[in-house]
Amino acid sequence: MAPARTQLLGTIDRPRTHDPRNQAPMTTTTREPVGSATQDVTTTGANDSRQNRTREMQLIPEALARAHMHDRMREAEEGRQAMRLMAARRMQRRAERASMRARRALAMAVMH
Repeated sequence: MAPARTQLLGTIDRPRTHDPRNQAPMTTTTREPVGSATQDVTTTGANDSRQNRTREMQLIPEALARAHMHDRMREAEEGRQAMRLMAARRMQRRAERASMRARRALAMAVMH
């Protein structure tokens, strides 16, 4: 007579398997009110979506980092535009002052 096989149950920290297709479906406890949780679904589509969700969850930090970098690049570009605008205004004022000096010098030459 062969010894009886015991069913090894997994925990949240140490699941029996990491493959979502082989995991037992989640069941509601008797203490939970009826209708408070989603129904058990054991179709292939549900398992695929569960697997996609875990993949999405693993990619969240990467997406956050990408968004953070995008914001920093936009801020840097705005800063560069502001610096270019300030430099252009500074050069415009310098050119206006040089133009006024040239007009004044021409007026002085004509007057004398």
